[in-house]
Amino acid sequence: MPSKKRSMNKKGKQSNFAKLSIFQPNKYKFKKSCPLSMKGAPSVDYKNIRLLKKYMSENGKILPSRITNVCQKKQRELSNSIKRARNLALI
Repeated sequence: MPSKKRSMNKKGKQSNFAKLSIFQPNKYKFKKSCPLSMKGAPSVDYKNIRLLKKYMSENGKILPSRITNVCQKKQRELSNSIKRARNLALI
């Protein structure tokens, strides 16, 4: 009888480990909209320094699109305009 209790404890621990939310797929995926592709959004330009500073870190690095939720096309425009502003010493 004691051997059965031990085996049940081991099985119980394994099933709890498998039930962790880390190993289960995410059921709810929300689509994030690009803030620069929406209607009435400001245009991306190297002269628009206020907009460019929103998408840069404190150290002057360009923030990735996974953090800023910017689409791929606008991310490329942002990075090019930030680099242009750096070269012209606007930032």
